[in-house]
Amino acid sequence: MAEQQRKQPTPAGGPPRPMGKGPRGPVLVHEKPKDVLGTLKRILSYMGKNKYIFFILLAVMLAITILNLIAPSLQQKAIDTIGLGVDYKNLVKYLIILGFVYVLTSLISYFQGWFSAKLSQTTVKIMRTDLFRKIVTLPIRYIDTHNHGDLMSRMTNDVENISNCISQSIGSLFSGVLTIIGSLIIMLYYSPVLTLISISTIILTVLFTSIMTKFMRKYFTRQQILLGKLDGHIEEMVVGYKTVVSYSKEKDAIDEFNKMSDSLRKTGVKAQICGGSMGPLMNIVSNIGFVLIAGFGGYFALKGFITIGTIQAFILYSKQFSRPINEIANQYAQIQTAVAGGERIFTVMDETSEKDDKQNNCDFIPEKVSGNISFKNINFSYVPDKPVLKKFSLEIKSGQKIAIVGATGSGKTTVVNLLTRFYDIDSGEIEIDGVNIRDISKDKLRETIGIVLQDTVLFSDTIRSNIAYAKPQAELSEIENAAKTANADRFINRLPDRYDTVLSESGSNLSQGQRQLIAIARAVLADPKILILDEATSSVDTRTEMHIQSAMVALMKNRTSLIIAHRLSTIIDADKIIVIDDGRVVEQGNHEELLEKKGCYYNLYQNQFAGIAT
Repeated sequence: MAEQQRKQPTPAGGPPRPMGKGPRGPVLVHEKPKDVLGTLKRILSYMGKNKYIFFILLAVMLAITILNLIAPSLQQKAIDTIGLGVDYKNLVKYLIILGFVYVLTSLISYFQGWFSAKLSQTTVKIMRTDLFRKIVTLPIRYIDTHNHGDLMSRMTNDVENISNCISQSIGSLFSGVLTIIGSLIIMLYYSPVLTLISISTIILTVLFTSIMTKFMRKYFTRQQILLGKLDGHIEEMVVGYKTVVSYSKEKDAIDEFNKMSDSLRKTGVKAQICGGSMGPLMNIVSNIGFVLIAGFGGYFALKGFITIGTIQAFILYSKQFSRPINEIANQYAQIQTAVAGGERIFTVMDETSEKDDKQNNCDFIPEKVSGNISFKNINFSYVPDKPVLKKFSLEIKSGQKIAIVGATGSGKTTVVNLLTRFYDIDSGEIEIDGVNIRDISKDKLRETIGIVLQDTVLFSDTIRSNIAYAKPQAELSEIENAAKTANADRFINRLPDRYDTVLSESGSNLSQGQRQLIAIARAVLADPKILILDEATSSVDTRTEMHIQSAMVALMKNRTSLIIAHRLSTIIDADKIIVIDDGRVVEQGNHEELLEKKGCYYNLYQNQFAGIAT
């Protein structure tokens, strides 16, 4: 979490997010969908990764379509057996065959649903995996500058919309095309004139569809954007629930939620009205066509051009001809939602992953690192033209305990972000043991550095797994020794399941101090050559802080240590204290030397401890 940006509403810290202006102030800027065809092709390419399921589904749909095309012809033959007399033998024959066709159609339809569900779930599993793989390889800058709830919405809501579209729409689209072609051929065989009358209604269908389409897409895209914002708001309220309650802001939170929810409701209503109106409009057009066919067909039957059974069959084929168009119109809303979601997903997938050009630098071996660190004329800014560090230079020798202090926003934590290459510098050089960190693979660099942050991150797993996160193969004895060093073993051994105690989300079933102790134990077990403590004791009480300080003396022995501190009492014994102000080093020395200078550090120290004696 970058010091310079703690004033911004960025959950993970770092630079402020890009903002625009809304009716109630700044709002997050969202990308607009641009390429519908390209998105559809990419969704189809994911479906193509399950070729055998896809082709089986197509074969099943083909069988259903053929059976549906046979049924009206059998009905026509059955009806035409009834003339001046009844041909019972042929009537029974056609009825038996017709019954068999309907039973077989129902049976195959069951398998259609099964294969559709399998195709959709398998496809979105691959898509969701690719999206998650992309998210965990995105640069820290991207995560810091994008709404976390919106990213989660892309992983859940948008992917689920695609799943629903595949399971419900793909089969219908394929079957619809085959049905339209098959029905058209049979209708032309029965009566070209009636076929032309039926096709004339397609002109009205295309007209209505084109008019409605231009209204629908913007509403469904807007709906997905608002849903992402609502998810982001809910996430912020859940994560910051204690803060909301402590300031009695429950009503404000509810009001803000209701405002977002109302916007989503209004947009959703408009989207659903547009989408839902497609079906009724298509039905009106189809019914007009049926009336025309019945009228002209009756006239042709009286003239002896066609039979009564043919009229019945033609009406059924006409329905089959128009039904797929109506279904596509009815599903257009769902397809639009899936396309909007797909564009949002692929927008993230197309982002540039964190680059690591130095995959195999043999000159840098983490186990042999001494820990000499050099910052040379570093310039850096999160936002262009707003520098955070300016010509920052600092030499740290192996084994030194270095404390970095300064006012909020001075750039303390930014130094850590640059050393770990969470962000890359704009200019200058950072070296470890004389090697530029840009020439070191990020994996090896971060293997060398252990970090304990102010905001403790624990996972919904056992205490044992959380401590061993950086060293999964560690034995229980190693984990216990690390916990003892961090003075965490006392409270762990008082828990019912001790090291096998399962933590709830973010370790919320532990106190803040206990969570911090586990995070420190994790760093102890990792045994890094360089240790960074970013406000590591800021969330613990004074007694716990004393235990941690004594443990840190042993932990930092023969190890280069950087301590970012607000509480100056924790860094009095540091080998060197670096004072940063406005992105520059303004003072450096040990505690006594800096107090004698009566400069920035003296003022910080006096302000922090003023009134203690009284």
